[in-house]
Amino acid sequence: MNRLSWGLLLSVGSVCVPECFAEQRSVTPDLARINDGKVWNVVNASYTTAMEDGKRVVRLAPKGDADVGSIIGLALVEGLNFTEGTIDVDLKGKGGRQTSFVGVAFSVADGNTFEAVYFRPFNFKRDDKAFRARAVQYVAWPENTWEKLRKVKPGVFESAVNPVPDPAGWFHARVDVTKKKVSVFVDDAKEPCLVVNRLASRDSGKVGLWVDSRDGAFANLKISPAR
Repeated sequence: MNRLSWGLLLSVGSVCVPECFAEQRSVTPDLARINDGKVWNVVNASYTTAMEDGKRVVRLAPKGDADVGSIIGLALVEGLNFTEGTIDVDLKGKGGRQTSFVGVAFSVADGNTFEAVYFRPFNFKRDDKAFRARAVQYVAWPENTWEKLRKVKPGVFESAVNPVPDPAGWFHARVDVTKKKVSVFVDDAKEPCLVVNRLASRDSGKVGLWVDSRDGAFANLKISPAR
């Protein structure tokens, strides 16, 4: 397949196989094909997909009892091993009155072994500053859960977001991943709202969408592996 053909393939939102990475930096997985096992590997989650506000949206919901602790659901891109690079995605939680946890995962080995950056939209505009400072979180399961990180290094692996999005609306996140650090940007911010040192014992693996306990919505996913 020539260079032009690969460009056409990516323009319609299909997943690019690893052999083409030398020619294309960005991958735009097709959210409309969330039910296609050749394109996506959905782990412990149910899903729906539809056009909303002119864009393709996937709603992902973890399977399990949310009242007993973290219940993780993942939708991982098949045929892509992610080590370093950038993940861009539009996200939507459940608003300011309902808890929801929505983000992206990388260096994923399985449903219990991954790194993730996720948002708590219900904390975006809380009156209490302490809660606003818990709006975005980095974790590295299974060793480094949010509970452990908050206890041993409070305020290091979570922070407020700036600019502050509508808790019930869409917002854009860009997650820059290098060998040692993760930086998180929200909407058009020039400066990251969170910068952390990576804690995972593995530095590569699957990459994709992440939810905990409640459903979340995703659109415009783009993954740009570093060369």
